[in-house]
Amino acid sequence: MTLVGAEDQIGSLAASRRVPVGAWGQGSGEAPDDRSRAIRAGRLTGHAVETAVRLALAGEVDAVVTAPAQKHALHLAGFPYPGHTEWLAHLAGDVDVAMMLAAEELRVVLVTTHVPFRDVPALLTQDRVIRTGRITERGLREWWGIDRPRLALCAVNPHAGESGLFGDEESRVLRPAAEFLGAAGPLPADTVFVRAMRGEFDAVLAPYHDVGMTAIKVAAFGRAVNVTLGLPFPRTSPDHGTAFDIAGQGTADASSMRLAIELAVELAQRRKSRGGDATEGSSRPVFNDRGGDPSLRSG
Repeated sequence: MTLVGAEDQIGSLAASRRVPVGAWGQGSGEAPDDRSRAIRAGRLTGHAVETAVRLALAGEVDAVVTAPAQKHALHLAGFPYPGHTEWLAHLAGDVDVAMMLAAEELRVVLVTTHVPFRDVPALLTQDRVIRTGRITERGLREWWGIDRPRLALCAVNPHAGESGLFGDEESRVLRPAAEFLGAAGPLPADTVFVRAMRGEFDAVLAPYHDVGMTAIKVAAFGRAVNVTLGLPFPRTSPDHGTAFDIAGQGTADASSMRLAIELAVELAQRRKSRGGDATEGSSRPVFNDRGGDPSLRSG
């Protein structure tokens, strides 16, 4: 395993290789927050993620596992992405990706991710649903070994719109997209995830962040793993955030992080055995570091 991070934090950890990206030098982090500390933390995090992606694109590592990161610190440090999913897509060459939360009993893929709910209706287009579905199908085939993935599309409105009484997104956008994909739905949110957990579907496409995240976390909190589909390498992470409220107390549950590492190894091995990746046929992508404010990202 290769560890990437602040030199004074990874130096004592067991690893076959360590790649430092600077030093934290701020102790346990228990002092009151201030802007300079947040910027430094954001820079270290940002440089660590970029370094890990470079290693993956160069073929020096087979998969990437990222730890939780605070988006505010990353933004202050000049990494202006709404989340890892969008950021990794950019670094890998602006490829199409999808955010999956995977557990043994349920897989959920988000059609829209880190956006305000008020923006969801405009973003929820047939093209976006179909692209997300295609990425999901490829990921399930090439990383999970499911030859004929069974997808379900979750509705956005109560009772799947109730024949237009509660909105027309189902008839206007979701149903045509589901038919194009050969997916079931759109199905009401209050039943589709239960049906998937009973084995009827291999993954559920969720129209917006919180409906999908609520389902997976209620079903498998601490046992789910975030997977970025569509990248030329497997990337996983825990299903939770930074949990600053318990930082330094020694009470954090590492279960999801362990599962993220184990799943990354499993996906990398399966990808190698199938002789390909989950992007559509191209040569090895080139690292893309365009974007953001480079003056903030130095140091």
